[in-house]
Amino acid sequence: MSWKNLAAITLAASLLGGCSVVERLVYRIDINQGNYLEQKDIDNLRYQMSKEQVQFVLGSPMLVEPEYPDTWYYVYYHKPGHEEPQQKNLILKFNGQNQLISLEGDYPAGPAFMEQLN
Repeated sequence: MSWKNLAAITLAASLLGGCSVVERLVYRIDINQGNYLEQKDIDNLRYQMSKEQVQFVLGSPMLVEPEYPDTWYYVYYHKPGHEEPQQKNLILKFNGQNQLISLEGDYPAGPAFMEQLN
């Protein structure tokens, strides 16, 4: 192998390796989409709350499917500049009387979730 080939390979490797360094220097904004929820908001939910009360506490859900209007989806997506995206989900289910009956997803139910409303 001649010194020209060796120099060309070295130059190519250094230029391609530099792409990742340059990539990190370019500013990328954080992308936030959906319903940002905190655990303290989830702690305010109670078993048999009405849909209106839940909406007052958490805001409007991101998704309510027409075929399943008693299931509400709260979805939060966060993509920090150069890092891996994160997604958090909260799924609430209501009974036929529009009362909250279950909570599942990335947030645990609050300690007082099963307490009856006054």
